Amino acid sequence: MPTKFDSYQKRRLRSSYISVVVSIALVLFMVGLLGLVLLKSTKVANHFKEKIAFTLFLKDNVTNKQIFSFKESLKKRDFAKKVLYVSKEKAAKIYSKEIGEDFLKFLGTNPLKNGIDIYLKADFVTPNKMQDLETEFLENAFVADVSYDKPLIKLLTKNIKRISFWLIVLSGFFAFVAILLINGSIRLSIYARRFNIKTMQMVGATKSFIRKPFIWQSIKLGFLAAFIAIIGLAIVIYYIDKFVPALGLINDYVSLSYLVVGVFLSAFIITWLSTFFATQRFLNLQTEELYY
Repeated sequence: MPTKFDSYQKRRLRSSYISVVVSIALVLFMVGLLGLVLLKSTKVANHFKEKIAFTLFLKDNVTNKQIFSFKESLKKRDFAKKVLYVSKEKAAKIYSKEIGEDFLKFLGTNPLKNGIDIYLKADFVTPNKMQDLETEFLENAFVADVSYDKPLIKLLTKNIKRISFWLIVLSGFFAFVAILLINGSIRLSIYARRFNIKTMQMVGATKSFIRKPFIWQSIKLGFLAAFIAIIGLAIVIYYIDKFVPALGLINDYVSLSYLVVGVFLSAFIITWLSTFFATQRFLNLQTEELYY
């Protein structure tokens, strides 16, 4: 027959396990959100980079056949994300629409040139690489001039580096806080069973034998907490995708896979290490020190 004390101990232990799971789940949920921001920040930055056009203005003596051949060769280059040909007639219509009047009526002729807009891959949208491309194309026999927004490229590159730096700093801070919180929760859970640890040690059990069930129990609690955190993240991702579909969160299976693996891996590593060092601490205490 279980005594009242045994029942009390079981309730206390159960309550301790619930608090550990809840605290770990909340921490992993916050870490997962930050991880999602880090994963998507790169995609968002690349999205803006790849919207910037690098325009080649062609010489008037370049034939349509040469333009087509030149355009097809550009598509095969490793820097090209998308290549569009804009005739001077189409450019005149776009410009007239922007200024609100037909400037050709005043000039009589079209001063614009045929152009090719190159939308570069994100890795090539940097001041140095675009400068190299500008130098290369200015030497091309078909190209009269090159145009792109240099101040915007410099500003975009600078801001992306700054945001990435602070995101990494913030991630490091949250990871440190997560380790402290989870470690504290697990240590409190093991503290409630410190006398059991010392009893097992006194009857001759080895340290590794004593640690093993505690570590396994903590890992199971960590995985349960990770599962709860993933459910919470799934709900958040669903609503973000619903209201901001441009981010394409639900269809980004690679980022979501990294996120799920990262949450479970974090739960495993942190719970294993925390339990190892917590049990080691109580194993090294003298019997009289367990009461303090």
